[in-house]
Amino acid sequence: MAIKIRTTKLTQTTIIKQILKRCSSLGKKQTNEYVPKGHFVVYVGKTRVRYVLPISFLTRPEFQLLLQQAEEEFGFDHDLGLTIPCEEVAFDSLVASMF
Repeated sequence: MAIKIRTTKLTQTTIIKQILKRCSSLGKKQTNEYVPKGHFVVYVGKTRVRYVLPISFLTRPEFQLLLQQAEEEFGFDHDLGLTIPCEEVAFDSLVASMF
């Protein structure tokens, strides 16, 4: 009498695909995605222009207000990176005043 045992062993390809889905940034094409130490990336506006900013901005009240607006609009579970709901011109002006 034989006992049939089902295996739930996943193929290596399936496991890699699952890992890439969990780490969404690893599955995307990397085109000059370098971020220097002590900096972070935000995307601004409808066209999602990429900005690399110093982490010191995170403690500034004017930037924290933008982060609160981003939380209200997009929430915390957002696959598109940290997106700031702001016009690019206004963001450029704010960043220039913070340096």
